Amino acid sequence: MFLRLLFVLLIALNIAVGAWLLLGQDDVHGRSAADPGVPALKLLSERPTPPATVASAPVAAASAVAAASSASPASSMAAAPSSPSRQASYTCMALGPFATPIDLRNARTALSNQAARMRSRQEQTTQTTGWWVYLPGGGGRDKSLELARRLTAANVGEYFIVGTGDQSNTISLGLFKDPANARRRRDQVVSAGFPAQMSERTEAVPEYWLDVVMADSGHQDWRNRVRGVGSHSTGCF
Repeated sequence: MFLRLLFVLLIALNIAVGAWLLLGQDDVHGRSAADPGVPALKLLSERPTPPATVASAPVAAASAVAAASSASPASSMAAAPSSPSRQASYTCMALGPFATPIDLRNARTALSNQAARMRSRQEQTTQTTGWWVYLPGGGGRDKSLELARRLTAANVGEYFIVGTGDQSNTISLGLFKDPANARRRRDQVVSAGFPAQMSERTEAVPEYWLDVVMADSGHQDWRNRVRGVGSHSTGCF
């Protein structure tokens, strides 16, 4: 029984294989699934790279580089900014001294359109007021009077005894603007036998200055606007 069933199965299997070979013969031997005349589809990865395309890529790249190189100088010249103009340089000066604040104010007005910056300042300075010829005090009023009588006897006139202050009892022989006249008076009294001395008299007086910052191109023109004062370099501000 088993053998008979096995025989039947083998026959059925042979029939199935024969039918498959018969019905599927066209597909196996290359029957196309597309309609006649329609090219078959292929993947991009299956397509070979055209030689002309591969060769033209370096040529195109070289052409692009050459074009960029030829255009580079012109574009550089067009893009390069023009060199900036030379910046003006400045000179910083102190003008003065001015005798009064009014003179200083007038100078500021005269230079208002020329100076880039200005500032006013006041300083204290020592000024010579004259030259004093004198005989030192003898230590007391009586001794000063005795010395004065001796001067009179020696024909040395024009003197007086200082009565107050730090120079009390000093005999003043004159105050002179010209130091040459002061020396002449001192030598006269010394030749008469008295120890005359000479000293400079000074006092503190204010000075007015104007500091200015001017362009080098016109900093000399200030002399045409402000007269009677000097100048020297100073720090810029």
